[in-house]
Amino acid sequence: MNGGLLVAGTTSDAGKSVVTAGICRWLVRQGVKVAPFKAQNMSLNSFVTREGAEIGRAQAMQAQACRVEPTALMNPVLLKPGGEQSSQVVLLGKPVGEMSARGYHGGRQQRLLGTVLECLAELRGTYDAVICEGAGSPAEINLRRTDIVNMGIARGARLPVLVVGDIDRGGVFASFFGTLALLSPEDQELVAGFLVNKFRGDVSLLEPGLDMLHGLTGRRTYGVLPFRHGLGIDEEDGLRVSLRGAVRESTVAPPAGADVLRVAVCAVPLMSNFTDVDALAAEPGVVVRFVDRPEELVDADLAVIPGTRGTVRALRWLRERGLADALARRAAEGRPVLGICGGFQILGEHIEDDVESRAGAVDGLGLLPVRVRFAREKTLARPAGRALGEPVEGYEIHHGVAEVVGGEPFLDGCRVGSVWGTHWHGSLESDGFRRAFLREVAAAAGRRFVPAPDTSFAALREEQLDRLGDLIEQHADTDALWRLIESGAPQGLPFIPPGAPA
Repeated sequence: MNGGLLVAGTTSDAGKSVVTAGICRWLVRQGVKVAPFKAQNMSLNSFVTREGAEIGRAQAMQAQACRVEPTALMNPVLLKPGGEQSSQVVLLGKPVGEMSARGYHGGRQQRLLGTVLECLAELRGTYDAVICEGAGSPAEINLRRTDIVNMGIARGARLPVLVVGDIDRGGVFASFFGTLALLSPEDQELVAGFLVNKFRGDVSLLEPGLDMLHGLTGRRTYGVLPFRHGLGIDEEDGLRVSLRGAVRESTVAPPAGADVLRVAVCAVPLMSNFTDVDALAAEPGVVVRFVDRPEELVDADLAVIPGTRGTVRALRWLRERGLADALARRAAEGRPVLGICGGFQILGEHIEDDVESRAGAVDGLGLLPVRVRFAREKTLARPAGRALGEPVEGYEIHHGVAEVVGGEPFLDGCRVGSVWGTHWHGSLESDGFRRAFLREVAAAAGRRFVPAPDTSFAALREEQLDRLGDLIEQHADTDALWRLIESGAPQGLPFIPPGAPA
């Protein structure tokens, strides 16, 4: 078997990442050797592979769904926004420069098509099946000429395409039909059919519409996935996170001790790897929320400054909103503060940045004895060690080089009183370390919080991926899906006018 499939969507956030992960987990449970692939990803949520390559976190989680080690081949192009008009381009896991959207879509993107097709071919030569994820919508007619992630990759590799639509938003039939009708005849012949996502209610009431859609397009619907809480894998885009939204939609378990622990995450601009706090949210009795006002820090037992793609910009934002003063008051009162990556740099005394913001010398918050100098070469690493008496692993993604000139050691950073700082992302996923850290936070905050002794973040993530596999197995036509992956799009699919404009 040398199968493949492209999971496209009618819109961004239609559920492509979740469906891709679900199909991957379903296939691997059938004994298929499978890998994920996304030619181009735009995300501030990234991960470092064991060979030191930076890829999107969604692809790392999809690799986990496949029970394989993630590699740069699975996400050859990663765009990391640095503002409204430009992004850092990461090619095969390494940054190759900053580029404006106009410059990228004006020629650079199309030149990368050969590279991404080579990566896909290498994966297909190694695995029985490769499940590819598209980006946005395949019917972005203004971008089709330079597309390398939707129909561009489908045409280049002759992949069948499954279009996912989020029915919870409404208008899913128009979205399916319109997506198809805006594609060229050559693109349309690869679109095999549709998958409805996030359906609530009685499927029998939906079936007449599915029959009519088949009559209009000649294409079948491969499944209707019901709405389920708590199924999102690691988000691609931290820019759209709700400031007051829950970290994940799931049932909150009661605390193991007498008190809950409240965590407030400062929703800084260009927030990156906000998934660092997912492990805290997974702990029974820990309540995590994103905040953007100083008064929202008052009742927090732990304040977190997360990673950011714009350290100096985030520092300015904290000062403008009064959050910097609130954090300084917390530190003076001995109330816990944690800075991760860019947040760690912000807590330091001095920042010298001629790379990311080009702001030169900037004073930090001065809460940790750290001086930061931005280097042109990015640090990408997978460190491991011990802290608070427990083994801990993490990953590093940063241009800032920290010189620690005091305090107590804490991972690669330091601690002064109840203020901690580190460049390590993902450290809180180490269960023993997380529990030890939360015990220290609870003691400093005066809370009778007790970490649950048996919470395994890795087991919870596996359970979540299995639930995605169950969705596909129970609510998709897996026999038809298998034929599609193995044999490609059916022959003789009708063209739906008007097609792509000239």
